[in-house]
Amino acid sequence: MTVTANCAIDGALNTVWQPDGPYDMAATLGILQRGTWDPAVSINDGVAWLAFSTPDGPVSLRLTQASRGTDSGPRTRQGPGAPIVASAWGPGAQTVLESVPALLGADDDWAEFDEPEFLAGLPRQIREARRRHPGLRLPSTGRMVDALVPVILEQKITTIEARRAWRYLAGRYGEQPPGPAPKHMRVTPTPEQFRRIPAWEWHRAGVDSKRSAAIVRACAAASGLERLRSLPTGPELTAKLCSIPGIGTWTAAETTQRTHGCPDSVSVGDYHLAAYVGWALAGKPVDDDGMLELLEPWHGHRQRVVRMLVLSGFRKPSFGPRLAPADHRFR
Repeated sequence: MTVTANCAIDGALNTVWQPDGPYDMAATLGILQRGTWDPAVSINDGVAWLAFSTPDGPVSLRLTQASRGTDSGPRTRQGPGAPIVASAWGPGAQTVLESVPALLGADDDWAEFDEPEFLAGLPRQIREARRRHPGLRLPSTGRMVDALVPVILEQKITTIEARRAWRYLAGRYGEQPPGPAPKHMRVTPTPEQFRRIPAWEWHRAGVDSKRSAAIVRACAAASGLERLRSLPTGPELTAKLCSIPGIGTWTAAETTQRTHGCPDSVSVGDYHLAAYVGWALAGKPVDDDGMLELLEPWHGHRQRVVRMLVLSGFRKPSFGPRLAPADHRFR
């Protein structure tokens, strides 16, 4: 991995990051985007935009994966991936550029996972998914509250409802990002801005009182939460996150997958995941305990295994109609 020196062009600070192996930016950063019209993260046609707050002020970050022709595709296992050009606008641009390698997964090491002996012990569909997606990395944003708020919004509701709530809140309370960001984008609201959202606006966003209260409590503890970025993943980090009422093991796992690039974090308590893993690995639905038992042979890489299962294209059987989300915002 190499990083060039920063330079200022067109009002932006710029740098280039060269991955040391195959690299797929869209697959790596995709876990950060909440739907096509996410106000804070936009990934399209080899370009990713992120807009968020820093201690120095709002920042827009553009990441562009340059084309390398026919031998550059993210599925190519031999040789380095195409370089990533990072451009940042706003008061915190310099600090943000320093965090770009971690954001892009530079600290995520798949060497043990890719050892022939380890791969040989994986199910065929996971081996094939890894062969087709050698450029996937697990990103580390290091921004605790920014990751935590959307995850809390996703508690116990459908993805459609959660994404609608996130678009409403971030779009209404986030400010216009600096630089030439896409028109629909907004800077993620600060913890103080989230704390000032009135009760009726949470209701209009479709967020019940339990989730809004959990977000407000998390934002009140923002300074302490941000210090957790320096902790390694593990029981201590999970316990500290779960010390805030309204944050449980599922929320902690979903958060650290994004903030720390945790390769072993499993979303225990997810409405669909246990059954999905059960059907994929055992041909039948299982509960959380059964899922953990199935994943135990690959302890230390369980999140990697789950990501590869998703990328394999496997779909579990469906036996009934999908849940139709109810809209209570105007009742």
